[in-house]
Amino acid sequence: MKAIRTGIVIKPDYKRVVYRPFTILSEERIIKIIGRILTLSEEDVKKELGQVITEFEVRHQRLRNFFLNRFEQMEKHLLTDQVLSEERKLLIGAYFTQEYSMESAALFNPSMVWHPDQSDLPEGSRRFILSLRATGEGHLSSITFRSGVIDKENGITIIAPTRYVTTSESITNPVYEKKLFERKLIELDLLNDFAKQVMGSLEDSFAITDLENCIKILVRPFKKKGGEKELTAKAILSLALSNYEIEYSPDQRLSERIIFPHSPSEINGIEDARFVEFTDENGERTYYATYTAFDGKVTFPQLLETKDFLHFKISTLNGPEVENKGMALFPRKINGLYAMISRQDNENIFLMYSEHLHFWYSKQLILKPTYPWEFVQLGNCGSPIETEAGWLVLSHGVGAMREYSIGAFLLDKNDPSKVIGRLEEPLLTPNENEREGYVPNVVYSCGGAIHGDELIIPYAMSDHASSIAKVNLSELLKKLTES
Repeated sequence: MKAIRTGIVIKPDYKRVVYRPFTILSEERIIKIIGRILTLSEEDVKKELGQVITEFEVRHQRLRNFFLNRFEQMEKHLLTDQVLSEERKLLIGAYFTQEYSMESAALFNPSMVWHPDQSDLPEGSRRFILSLRATGEGHLSSITFRSGVIDKENGITIIAPTRYVTTSESITNPVYEKKLFERKLIELDLLNDFAKQVMGSLEDSFAITDLENCIKILVRPFKKKGGEKELTAKAILSLALSNYEIEYSPDQRLSERIIFPHSPSEINGIEDARFVEFTDENGERTYYATYTAFDGKVTFPQLLETKDFLHFKISTLNGPEVENKGMALFPRKINGLYAMISRQDNENIFLMYSEHLHFWYSKQLILKPTYPWEFVQLGNCGSPIETEAGWLVLSHGVGAMREYSIGAFLLDKNDPSKVIGRLEEPLLTPNENEREGYVPNVVYSCGGAIHGDELIIPYAMSDHASSIAKVNLSELLKKLTES
């Protein structure tokens, strides 16, 4: 059986730009730039600032606030305590700000979940959220959102995004538990004598400022740059900064919110978020997403959580089995344990269980590449979906010419290590309209949903744009249970 394409195309829009810091590494250059701005008269400052505001304020929200924040970050480079006018502060901030077209290269690898707000809809309709991987200059990826509605006849409408894009208004770092932090240092082989000294100087719970001050004091006697202690200190701070929280204002529409790389582990991008609506044993619901952080050399599986898509908490996933890409969380606990589909070896699909959401220590092989369209590798295309027949999992397989296709398999509801059935042929392979893109010959999804008797599959087309396909659920489950 084959999926039916809807013809919907969600294209990247290079006009959607976000402001971000313009970073100059040379302190000498920074001082020179600020010095040149300080030579301007107040009249010239107002003229230059007015030109910047006229040209860019219509393209952004809260731009002046960002300029002032950038000035505060650059203020340490001022050579005197001279009192500056607000206009000059704004202008200095503008010189250390740049625009970034977050979708200029691609908008792909979508994941679908039901919107927390289902009010004011016709009977039989449901509102959904699509998360997408937006990629711009330098192949830097971030998470962006779209919303839409599926009606009772399974007609799909995507809400057009606004022209504005904004990063979070606040970035905070949480309080860390020393025992859990030390466990992660052990896993990363970072708990050497210097790290033990740092940890021994901290309370059982500590904030990022406590850690920074402690490291600053302990590393000061060792002046050799690039030495073991300084490298360890940098790695400890990088781990801490990988755990943070961001928040958006309620007046920022969903399509205007972008989760942009913040931590050192994400400096080269946030990739392929797999969202799932998770229901705890007490009935409380939380949206989780597993994603890949990339620092240019190493990939780090991370966990994102939110209840309202306004406040997000980002944290590291820990344990010896947290590696590679494509981890996907089940939407509820199974037999009292968290469960995850994974692929640690770039080839096979595994099942993982854990008592703790953030720590994973074991895995079990459940599927190997078996059919020609998946001979190169297997992987999941999002979190398992619960049905009466079992856990339905969308998969991707890679075949000849590195062609990616989307298939499916079914796992036992009470024991997901038991494979009930799998498709011998894919549901979706790239057609002639989908073969061309940033990475040719790829269809890929990070998670679908069931509405009525149809499986809705949002998918990417050759790492460029995205679309949506549908599959009759009854026919699919019949095929899987008979295979």
